[in-house]
Formats: sequence, structure tokens, C-alpha cells
Amino acid sequence: MQIDAVDQRIIALLVADARASYADIGSRVSLSAPAVKRRVDRLRAAGVIRGFTAVVDPAAVGWTTEAFVELFCAGRTTPAQIGVAARRHPEVVGAYTVSGEADALVHLRAADIAHLEEALERLRAEPFVTSTRSTIVLSRLVESPGVGPSTV
Repeated sequence: MQIDAVDQRIIALLVADARASYADIGSRVSLSAPAVKRRVDRLRAAGVIRGFTAVVDPAAVGWTTEAFVELFCAGRTTPAQIGVAARRHPEVVGAYTVSGEADALVHLRAADIAHLEEALERLRAEPFVTSTRSTIVLSRLVESPGVGPSTV
């Protein structure tokens, strides 16, 4: 699928505010509301836009402690096995295979250090995990919900 500069701007505007009306987006990209809707429908049908969601501030719901945990796994643990296990833990907000010594990197969020420790212990109890190395986040310096450079 070809994505032109107008599609990229529409995507950036939706990332910034998924509740923006087609008319509002159209005024920013010089298209009519129906033309924007057709483009959004095409982007959704092609799988470029996978859905719309609410972005919740973790601090507002009390989950202010976060860590990145390197997982070291036994033998031939597959990415699929890691993914299935990660989804079992509500504190996991992301899980990734990585290059380097670790087999995977898991991003955890919790209410406090005790909750983080509990989540980490449950993660360590997965049968394929041989060891972990954790880094606790002190502060967030940059956070972007979008893809690529902003074109808004």
C-alpha cells in the first residue's frame, strides 16, 4: 500500500488525538471530511491503522513504579512462549525479543516497589526463566505514542 504525505499527516493527527473529527483533520490537511474518512477507512482496511484506544496516565491509576527486566531463558524458549507468559501478568506493558545477552526485555508497571517485587517474582517463576536483570525507571525523559517523526 502506498502511503503519501497526506496519509502520514492524517496518521500523525490521529496519534495526537484519536477523537479528532474528520472535519477537524480535513481542515489541517486541506481535505473534506468525507475524503479524510475514505483515507482512514483505507488505512484501517490495509492494517496501517489497527485501532483507536484511550491512553491512560499510569500515575492517575496509581501505577507509578516501573522497571525494565531482562529475561534469560532456558534452552530453546521461543518468542511465542515468552509472549504467552508475558500476557499472563497484568503488570507487563510490553515484551520484546532483543539482541545481546538477554533473550527478552519486559517492561513492567506497578503501584509501588512491593507490587513490582511481587510481579517480578511471578515473572521469575515462569518455567523457562533462568534469571533476570532489572532496571528501575527513575524518571521518563521522552515518551511518544506515535510512529516516526511528528508531522503534525
